[in-house]
Amino acid sequence: MRQLLFIFILFITTTKVNAQEIDHAKLKEDLDGMISVLSQYYAYFQEKEVAIDCIKEYYGKQVEKVKTREESVLLFEYLLDEFYDSHLILNTNTNSSYRLYAPIYASIKNNKAVITSVWMTQLENLDQPIIGATITKINGIALAKAINEFPTHCSDKEQKANREWIINKILAGRYNEPRVVTLQLSNGKTTQLDLDQLKLKQESKLVTTNLIDGIGVIRINNSLGNDELVKAFDQALNSLSNSKGLVIDLRNTVDGGDSYEARGILGRFISKPMPYQRHLTVEKPADNPAVERNWMEFASPRGEQYKQPVVVLVGRWTGSMGEGLAIGFEGIERGVVVGTEMERLAGEMTGVPFSNRNFGYRISIAKLFHVNGTPREQYRPTRFVNQTSINKDEILEKGINIVEGLIK
Repeated sequence: MRQLLFIFILFITTTKVNAQEIDHAKLKEDLDGMISVLSQYYAYFQEKEVAIDCIKEYYGKQVEKVKTREESVLLFEYLLDEFYDSHLILNTNTNSSYRLYAPIYASIKNNKAVITSVWMTQLENLDQPIIGATITKINGIALAKAINEFPTHCSDKEQKANREWIINKILAGRYNEPRVVTLQLSNGKTTQLDLDQLKLKQESKLVTTNLIDGIGVIRINNSLGNDELVKAFDQALNSLSNSKGLVIDLRNTVDGGDSYEARGILGRFISKPMPYQRHLTVEKPADNPAVERNWMEFASPRGEQYKQPVVVLVGRWTGSMGEGLAIGFEGIERGVVVGTEMERLAGEMTGVPFSNRNFGYRISIAKLFHVNGTPREQYRPTRFVNQTSINKDEILEKGINIVEGLIK
């Protein structure tokens, strides 16, 4: 009897907890609030051309179907995914959520998904020559079918930018599902790649340094969000003060960071304040006219200036403030950027809370530009390098060659 009573009490308690988590009125309030914030403040809302009426109708109808906290989180996650923008993210996830990125990147070429970049600076155990391979299946499902089944409903999946974004989101995969990719190699053979068997290097230091033929190399290890980085960078740069030139490697800054670190680093390479990025936003209080706000952000000199030639290495896993730092070196006229396209994370971020949830989300509230006017997310490195091999570091080799040429 006691056991039955305990089970009954447990059932009642669990029911109450679930009922609190699935207050559909509050869920709808938060959903409407998110849609309102996106409509008013998301800097790229117009460019995305996502049908907002479809979003209101479709996601509004899903509210009453939500039965668990996991489903409520996914409701918001999928809504943000409609804008195919990896900078639009929730501050939480579930086992069924999609990861933010994969260690490979695919581009659409001739209507096919082709692997164009591999995160070789971080991968320890990839030995298949997959660059240039065509993706045909994900977990045994034809790629076209997987794209069609991706859980967005209001954006155009045939639009190239959206389709490419979805492909790479599928490669990132859900946390609780495998990621086995079927590939057709350039020699016509078919192979499978299990992304979950790939191992990423675990970096313990904020920065690492090296010296190659008198040229210093400073690698930032995904630490642009750590305020201790400025001090660590100072120590690294000071140790290389007698180098003939410098390579700054930003290819492992996938999680971004903030401008304190970027301005601190840039300040070591200039003798006077210099502009390093431009901001643009539109302010529209209530029903009043929209007024553009446009300003240039400067870096200021600090510490002993490093005066030798500088090259900055970037790639598909150079993200957010990593991208800002890269274009910043060009803005202050102190670095040549070498590599592939970057992560292309758009805009200046801010956090937004929900009224009824213990988590929030992040959106871009201002557009960011190179000082020459190029939108940051459209920037292409001055010295572009197509990755063609997994057996050598083509971008580092190119960077060293450029520094040597600048020294001469």
